[in-house]
Formats: sequence, C-alpha cells, structure tokens
Amino acid sequence: MTDLATRVWNHRWKIDPIVRSLIDTDFYKLLMCQSVFRNKPDTTVTFSLINRSKHVPLAKLIDEGELREQLDHVRSLSLSRGESTWLRGNTFYGKRQMFRPDFMEWFENLRLPPYQLEKKGDQYELTFEGSWPEVMLWEIPALAILMELRGRAILDQMGRFELQVLYARAMTKIWEKISALRDLDGLKIADFGTRRRHSFLWQDWCVQAMIEGLGDKFTGTSNCLIAMRRDLEAVGTNAHELPMVYSALAEGDAALARAPYDVLADWHEEHSGNLRIILPDTYGTKGFLENAPDWLAGWTGIRIDSGDPAAGAETAINWWTARGEDPREKLVIFSDGLDVAKIEELHRQFSGRVRVSFGWGTLLTNDFRGLVPGDALAPFSLVCKAVAADGRPTVKLSDNPEKAMGPEAEIARYKRVFGVGEQVRREVVV
Repeated sequence: MTDLATRVWNHRWKIDPIVRSLIDTDFYKLLMCQSVFRNKPDTTVTFSLINRSKHVPLAKLIDEGELREQLDHVRSLSLSRGESTWLRGNTFYGKRQMFRPDFMEWFENLRLPPYQLEKKGDQYELTFEGSWPEVMLWEIPALAILMELRGRAILDQMGRFELQVLYARAMTKIWEKISALRDLDGLKIADFGTRRRHSFLWQDWCVQAMIEGLGDKFTGTSNCLIAMRRDLEAVGTNAHELPMVYSALAEGDAALARAPYDVLADWHEEHSGNLRIILPDTYGTKGFLENAPDWLAGWTGIRIDSGDPAAGAETAINWWTARGEDPREKLVIFSDGLDVAKIEELHRQFSGRVRVSFGWGTLLTNDFRGLVPGDALAPFSLVCKAVAADGRPTVKLSDNPEKAMGPEAEIARYKRVFGVGEQVRREVVV
C-alpha cells in the first residue's frame, strides 16, 4: 500500500501528475460523451470554472505556472492500448461493447483541446471552448487539478512528521465512517468522489478501504482508471450537462419545455436496465415529473442530487405510485452532500419502500475537515459547467436555488416555462 505521507513529501509532479490518464474521469462522462458524439457532434460549447466558495482564493494559493503545467500535461495524454482494450472489451452494467467502435476510434485519437486561463482578482478564470464531445472531457480533469493544487499548497508548508500524523488521522476518520456504515443491512454504496477529491492517490486509498471494510456493500467507483486497476464496477449514468445544453439549443418556449425529455428519449435508445436512471432536478423535480411522458415511469430509477433528499424521494414514490408502478421495484440513488449520518438516516427511512443506493462523493474522498489549523484543507464547492451552447447561455435551476446558474433574464424565463415556484435554499456544503 502506498505510503501517502512519504509520497507527498517526496513528490515530483512528473512522477505523480494530478491527472494521469484520460480515463482518470467519471464513467458517466464517457457515457454522456458517446451520446453527444452520436446525437450532437457539431454543437459548440463553452465550459467555465465556477468557484462557489469565494473565501478560497485559488489564484493566491495556486501558482499559475504549476497550474499551466498540469493542464498542459492533460493535453498530452491519449488512451493507452490497455485502457482502450478495457473500454472496448469489458462488461459494463451487464452489457459488452458498451462503447461503439466509431466512438472508440474517435476517442483513441483524441487530445483535449486548448484552454484559456486568466487571473481575475483572487480567482482563476478557466474556460474551454470547442466541439462538445471534446470540451466536455475537460470538466473532471480541470476540477481534480484545481482541488489537488490547492491541497498541495497547504501540504507544502508541512514537515514530514506532520504529514505522517495528518494522513494517519485522515485514515482513521475514514475508517471510522466505514465501520459505522458496515452495520447497515442491505447497504449499497459507491464512490462518486473523483471531481473534488483530495488527490488521486487518496481516492484510490479510500476505495481500497471501502473494498476491505464494506465487502459486497461497496458496489464500485465512478472513476474509470481506479475501476480498471482494482477490477471494480465502473458506475454512473448521466448528469445535468445534457439537459442544460439541449435546452440552450431549443428554439422557443415549447421546444424548451420538451428539451429535458428529448435528452432522455435519446438516452432510452442507447441504454437499458440500471443505466435508465432519471436525473430530474435540472429545472425542478416536481415540474419535471408532473409533465414527464408515461414511458419514463417505466425507467429503473431516479437520482436525487439537490434539495431535501427525503422530500425528493417521497416525490418520486408518489409519482411512481400514481402511474401504476411499484416503488419497491424502483432504484433511488442519493448523491448530494452525503456523510455517514445522512446515509444512515436515508437508508433507514427508505429501505423496503424503494431500492436504496448511495453515491458518496466529496466527504468520502476529501474529508480533511478539522485536521489542519484554520481548516485550510476543508473541501469547498468548485464546479466546471457548460455555460454556453452554440453561443446561447445555459441555465440550471436545481431544486436548491443556491445551485442555480445562468443570466437572470434566462433564469426567469426557464422558471416560467418549467413552472418553478418558491424554492427552499439549502447550504451548498460541497
């Protein structure tokens, strides 16, 4: 097992680059990329970094030269033969050859496109613009680089023994969480922590701890590289990016109202089983379900990613029941801001009523809260989102207005089109 403290103390980035492979990314990004490659290959998009935690001055903490080195390194990466073989030949969600030959040929020849980086006060303005299938693959590497460089800036100030103690305490903290979850009968939980992890090596350590501590209660990891190396299930379905871009491309209000369902109609043609998971909260869960076509009720389940998770699950249960579906056969995946107490609460509340699963993110792979002075390693809320498509702004409303994004006039329009009323603000933890 890697001696993390010694590796951090001795690290040179050419030995430990922050992103070491194009498949050091979330599985859902590759699934979505193939869908975009098939359905919207000529769309031009702009992705931008958004630091929701303005108290973290990234441009003061992170050296611009180091940031450019890491970004340039990602642009030098291409699929290895082993990675290509794994993607082409492995079984994902019970299906062989999930990734089509034409997509794989394109992916094998891909180098990520250029980036634009500027300092704006205490923050970096980092943007990516170009073809949607290419640009979308910058999201996860960009977030991982910024998160880890911020962590390295803090760790570089620490001595060797201090690092040993820090990682010992962090490991103890994670193991205590895992030990608590071990007692939950029927628990199903996966690692969703790539995008805001402390580091690749730390995420890999957390995954190994989950394997040993939880056994078959641990269902896999969203990180493709770790899944390949550890012989685990790669897990993930789709994200808000798809309806945000489809909606931006819509001509007029009627097409806008249909856009989130057009996304899932395209997805329905490509995937079955446990990949048919609805993410309903991009423009409000309640309105999405009320206006959803009947065929969506037959999908396998739903992912709850904002707002009150219990309220979201109850809304889904009522929707399935009203459409003649048995909620006990449906899968509900909770994935927003989870830690042990919330996982335990939701598991007990919904077990037996639905099939419950959890995607555990930042507070699995980046929980160094309270371990250094000033809480300087505490996780923070950093996202990289599609902000424009073919020159039109994108909008996200969410079930939590703290996560809303887009121009004010467009936000107002989307709220009108999707019938979004009063919303309850919730603190965005990560």
